[in-house]
Amino acid sequence: MSFPRRPLFASLIAATLVLPQVVAAEEVVVFAAASLKNALDAVAADFQTATGNTVTISYAGSNALAKQILEGAPADIFISAAVNWMDEVEKAGLVVPGTREDLLGNTLVLIAHGKDAAPVEIKPGFDLKALLGDGKLAMAMVDSVPAGQYGKASLESLGIWPAVEPMVAQAENVRATLALVSAGEAPYGIVYASDAVADDNVTVVGTFPDDSHKTILYPAALLTGAADAADKAFFEALSTEAADRHFADQGFKVLN
Repeated sequence: MSFPRRPLFASLIAATLVLPQVVAAEEVVVFAAASLKNALDAVAADFQTATGNTVTISYAGSNALAKQILEGAPADIFISAAVNWMDEVEKAGLVVPGTREDLLGNTLVLIAHGKDAAPVEIKPGFDLKALLGDGKLAMAMVDSVPAGQYGKASLESLGIWPAVEPMVAQAENVRATLALVSAGEAPYGIVYASDAVADDNVTVVGTFPDDSHKTILYPAALLTGAADAADKAFFEALSTEAADRHFADQGFKVLN
């Protein structure tokens, strides 16, 4: 279901009209994919300034967040970096019917430590092993975290995976992957384009072909635990023009 773009204050006024008796600040609890941090923090800051409500965001790999939700962790909104993990939450009956939407898209890139790395062409047979030398390739967990899954699928599609698999250093999520490359602990890594924007210590040296992995989508949904006007208002705020600008500035593809 797609929500029309509307000014943030219009959504907030509408929420206030629904529950005019609510005067105390409310808390919105969001579980969100780690790659969303910079952009979503900005959206939340705008919302908190405008409303006085609090937005508490738990960032992690989408797999870990989905499992926590399935185990009963209190959350009002879930934004996943992969369709399959949102599917699991929805199958469990924890998504408010009609609220799920594909909010954003992203691009998979190869990053290098520092600002002087030479660009490379990522194509079938690309000799990534030679590029790595004695170094490691940082990736999010390849069997569970979306960024790692997309990365592994792309390397398999390009015929590169068997050669570099022994050289992969797996991290808990995509931001941990970014940190490894930023600190120079791994010379190269695979992250989203939005992650690369967030760190001045890395350089994007190549982009993985879109057809080498599944389309990267970020489904968002209001969860059945959401109980107040602030939860609904913040969910709507994710689809405003102001939010679009924050997401676009951080390298995301705005879909709605």
